[in-house]
Amino acid sequence: MSSEHNASPVKFSHVSVMLHETVDMLNVREGGVYVDGTLGGGGHSEEILRRLNGTGHLYGIDRDNDALAAASARLSGAGNFTAIKGNFHDVKALLAERGVTRIDGMMVDLGVSSYQLDTAERGFSYHADAPLDMRMDQDQPLTAADICNTWDKAEITRILREYAEEKWAARIADIIIEHRAKKPLETTGDLVACVDAAIPKKIRMQDSGHSARRTFQALRIAVNDELDPLKNALQDMVDLLAPGGRLAVITFHSLEDRIAKQTLRTLQNPCTCPPRIPVCICGKTPVVKVLSGGGVKPSKEEIEVNARSRSAMLRGCEKL
Repeated sequence: MSSEHNASPVKFSHVSVMLHETVDMLNVREGGVYVDGTLGGGGHSEEILRRLNGTGHLYGIDRDNDALAAASARLSGAGNFTAIKGNFHDVKALLAERGVTRIDGMMVDLGVSSYQLDTAERGFSYHADAPLDMRMDQDQPLTAADICNTWDKAEITRILREYAEEKWAARIADIIIEHRAKKPLETTGDLVACVDAAIPKKIRMQDSGHSARRTFQALRIAVNDELDPLKNALQDMVDLLAPGGRLAVITFHSLEDRIAKQTLRTLQNPCTCPPRIPVCICGKTPVVKVLSGGGVKPSKEEIEVNARSRSAMLRGCEKL
């Protein structure tokens, strides 16, 4: 195995969501070149390598140092695996640096890993009081605390509305501004307290989950710039695929799922002619075939074993 990331392995526990469904969708062929764009704990990668059977090559990309260290240790026996520190949004450039311009398949799992959620000091979870961080790449400067303490009310309101569809966005932003005028927000507990103060208790009691979960989702998306580059990144992945190559995408909330669904549908039917025109004159032809009739949900059995998989959706396509 070649690893371009050296760090001491950490205890990185993460249950791979829809493991076999995802790798089945890739239709792994011996001798092929594959990419796991969100390496995480290496579960999907391990299964891809098993099916490559010592042939071809797998590149695993992640921006989380802990994930890279853990997966590199887990997959250290494979001579046909390379771990890459980076963001899958930059997959074309990351592979080009290694002389790779064509691949046979790629997968991305857009969720936060169980490790990131369960490691309190990473600041992803509203269940434990910890530094307000939320960075997937610990080498980047911007944290959730920076956003809460320096962004203006309009920007904070916008991300809460756009990235979490939060009805109480303006009120939460108001309370954050009031809080930081007295004392900076430093911990996840500070942020939870702001959400609790902004949303009336009666409304919070009616919420099916914790009322802070939407605010945490919005800040996490903003800190890690998860949504804005996604459409272009998916198109880049499809560009890289050889004919017959496949892409598999696991989403976890409606915003990213909408982007994945619309991007794949547009690539399958890019025609921009008005519907009433009997024959296409725009000349745009299908680039992919969407797989599995659109989307695959986890089985009842998987949800029982791993409750975090319940919101997952697997989408894929094959390059024509």
